Amino acid sequence: MSTDVTDTIIVDSPADFHVHLRQGDLSSLVTPHVRQGGFDLAYVMPNLKPPITKADQAVDYRERLKAIDDKVDYLMTLYLSPDLTPEEVRKAKEAGIVGVKSYPRGVTTNSDGGIESYEVYYPVFEEMQKCDLVLNLHGEVPSDVASDTCVLNAEEKFLPHLRKLHEAFPKLRIVLEHATTRAAVEAVKTLGDTVACTITAHHLAMTVDDWAGQSWNFCKPVAKYPSDRKALRDIILEGHPRFFLGSDSAPHTTHYKSVATPSNSCAAGVYTSPILLPLVAQMLESFGALDKLQNFVSYNGRAFYRCPPGANARRVVLQKVKGYRVEDVWSVGNETVQPFWAGKEIGWQISDCLRDR
Repeated sequence: MSTDVTDTIIVDSPADFHVHLRQGDLSSLVTPHVRQGGFDLAYVMPNLKPPITKADQAVDYRERLKAIDDKVDYLMTLYLSPDLTPEEVRKAKEAGIVGVKSYPRGVTTNSDGGIESYEVYYPVFEEMQKCDLVLNLHGEVPSDVASDTCVLNAEEKFLPHLRKLHEAFPKLRIVLEHATTRAAVEAVKTLGDTVACTITAHHLAMTVDDWAGQSWNFCKPVAKYPSDRKALRDIILEGHPRFFLGSDSAPHTTHYKSVATPSNSCAAGVYTSPILLPLVAQMLESFGALDKLQNFVSYNGRAFYRCPPGANARRVVLQKVKGYRVEDVWSVGNETVQPFWAGKEIGWQISDCLRDR
């Protein structure tokens, strides 16, 4: 990354290591927003309907995404389920699949088929360790009255599972996804070099007050206390190499975000892809970490995933601006989504994109 007195920043090969690109018309709308938001690599989540549980399904999904926009490097994942066997892990490795995503049952979008116990998957994890696939963990446990578990402490109560998995498979690369708590940050820091953590842009912006009563800011895991947000900011400011951007940009059509009924809650997810790099720049600037932007949005994640810039990588030029207003909605056909910070202003804007050196 380079800067000069004209308030210009050049960011080399930005990479988003956690993004939801959906399917059907919604995928046609949101997939081009990866590049529009400044990114040329997308680590794609598998929680479709039905979920991506087989290597051939992931390959087919990758081809569908490339048909929409072939200027992005799509890193594909499988959904951890009983369909995933050690043999399927080997097939996934041969097909270029990078990781396996674990969703605890029922805690987030399309996670009804999520896991209830990790021990039954130990043969799968052993094969993943041998094949060098990454295990991506949605780090929450389901809410439970008996154990006093709810959305505010579900992440912290998950951390013993993280420690146990790392102890059992010390060479298995594990990513704790979208951390929201000081406890999660501290846990990852104490574990070995094979454990990393993604942080989203919206969790750098929000606390619990921002989503309570506001469906557009509601996501899983929920934003927590100001002290937890400070921990996320501080680890970026520290420049820790095992913490990097994973946007968890999760689009839902307007109807599912804006409508809640006594029997149905609004969908969980915040959509940041179209504004991602300018938004991250603004967030980091707000707490004095703009000089960490390059590492946070590219170098740290690429190093952990062993994924150097490819043919699609660009050098993205950000310009300091006034009055860059976020679009209210994005639409294609009958599909409409509303981005995070809709109608608000961001102080950075993509002004140019250069081919990577």
